[in-house]
Amino acid sequence: MPSYTAPVQDIQFVLHDVLRAHEQDVPGYDEMDRDFTTAVLEEAGKISSEVLAPLNPVGDREGCTLENGVVRTPTGFKAAYDQMREGGWLALDSDPEYGGQGMPYLLGSAVGEMFVSANMAFNMYQGLSHGAASAIHAHGSEQQKRTYLPKMIEGSWSGTMNLTEPQCGTDLGLIRTKAEPQDDGTYRISGQKIWISAGEHDLTDNIVHLVLAKIPGGPDGTKGISLFIVPKFMVNEDGSLGDRNQVVCGGLEEKMGIHGNATCVMHYDGAIGYLVGEEHKGMRAMFTMMNEARIGVGLQGYAQGEVAYQNALAFAKDRLQGRDVTGVQNPDGPADPIIVHPDVRRNLLHQKSFTEGARALAFWGASLIDRSHRSGDAEAEALVSLLTPVIKGFLTDKGFETAVLAQQTLGGSGFTREWGLEQFVRDARITMIYEGTNGIQSLDLVGRKLGQNGGKTVMAFFEMVKSFIKEHEGDETLKAGYLDPLKAASKDLQAAGMYFMQNGAKNPNAALSGSYDFMHLFGHAALGLMWSRMAVAATKMLADGEGDPEFLKAKIETGRYYMARQLPATKMHLARIESGADPVMTLDEAAF
Repeated sequence: MPSYTAPVQDIQFVLHDVLRAHEQDVPGYDEMDRDFTTAVLEEAGKISSEVLAPLNPVGDREGCTLENGVVRTPTGFKAAYDQMREGGWLALDSDPEYGGQGMPYLLGSAVGEMFVSANMAFNMYQGLSHGAASAIHAHGSEQQKRTYLPKMIEGSWSGTMNLTEPQCGTDLGLIRTKAEPQDDGTYRISGQKIWISAGEHDLTDNIVHLVLAKIPGGPDGTKGISLFIVPKFMVNEDGSLGDRNQVVCGGLEEKMGIHGNATCVMHYDGAIGYLVGEEHKGMRAMFTMMNEARIGVGLQGYAQGEVAYQNALAFAKDRLQGRDVTGVQNPDGPADPIIVHPDVRRNLLHQKSFTEGARALAFWGASLIDRSHRSGDAEAEALVSLLTPVIKGFLTDKGFETAVLAQQTLGGSGFTREWGLEQFVRDARITMIYEGTNGIQSLDLVGRKLGQNGGKTVMAFFEMVKSFIKEHEGDETLKAGYLDPLKAASKDLQAAGMYFMQNGAKNPNAALSGSYDFMHLFGHAALGLMWSRMAVAATKMLADGEGDPEFLKAKIETGRYYMARQLPATKMHLARIESGADPVMTLDEAAF
């Protein structure tokens, strides 16, 4: 059976030695000293490894069941959920006014990584609820906040997001779900939603659905979409639960992975709903959930890579096969452990260098969200908006690739259920699809985010890289291994952006045909910056005699691998982009 150990030392290194969170001027960060975060992370790690991880194969094997409209979650999920709720883990970074602990989103992300690595399907129940609560917190009325947030934040109620319908996913302007206004100010919601994660289950007393629907007579397309709270059970004035609302689960999807999470077909048959915000402004409110969810899905991508890597590494150190070509390393055994072989080491370093770099990027993004929300920093908000499709798209593509590489490390054993790697691969695959497919992320990046604020935000990113290189260019120990590759990658990214500017207006397909490559080019450049920052921190700590020297040396060498073996992919992506639209668009449709 696979195992999981929370990488507390790696997480602390990013939080305190790279991001230096405790020293930041973001409200609440002054409380995040190393002793405090260590206590939180170690306890979260214990729950992850001892409670959640053992349930991961159980959830995959049993799945969820639907009987007479009731969804039963896998054995042990309810007890684990209750333990998480009672321990306050579901309310870690929520507003204290409604019962939350008020910790920064950054710390919530660090803890969330552990929960996802341990049991991604289980964590989705609380993750969706967190997003729904955030949307109500940002756009709901005071009465709606008082009615729903305390119970959702404590975890006795949960929440969902209902967007997709059979005829529309990305193009939400095509939704058919209707919201008929009633004399009492409520609405009657009718329609069908599909692929609703945690749409029905037995973990909480109530489920608060956030539903996109159209009010008759409104504008066409997305401009006519409104957002509604549709509770599973009606809530009485005293906060107690009343009658069952007219919303039911009509079926469970049979999926490739995340079997432990209930993915539901939801039927709304005149269900009572309450408008969130203004009529026809539902997309703005829903994107509060979507943006948070997309950052969270990026975290899911590398978190699955992390647990897969841990198990691949353990196997590579234990599995005896062949001899080291430079000399026997295990003279008392019949063969050497496979980690001595160069191709296995390449495989493992590919996994390790990605997951550690991805963690730094995701945490940096989380810190920008904190700076935006807690300090009202418009530049931080713009930067994380630019980075969101990169974090979601690149980290999930590469997270899945990492899980596949980990599976490959085990050879035939990786293809069997016994070792668990095939589940990590299947679970990781959904991250590339939901909350906006990665193709849509790349279109969002090139079509919207690249030109936001007149291009000032992406130029600020370029300037950030340039300033970092200039600040450290006198350090010869970093120049060849880090600074020179980072400079080359940044130039490739700028060249790609320039190509879009020069060609995109007259031929939009020239930009859109290269959008996916641009997302990956940007992702590699961003990880190059993260690894360079980590190398600076580790080098300084070694010079100052701080920290664990073996850990810090390993960081530096792992980063050198990324800069030498993964970062050069930017040149390939640039070449594809500059090939233009013709290779993609010339072939006649009938010839496919």
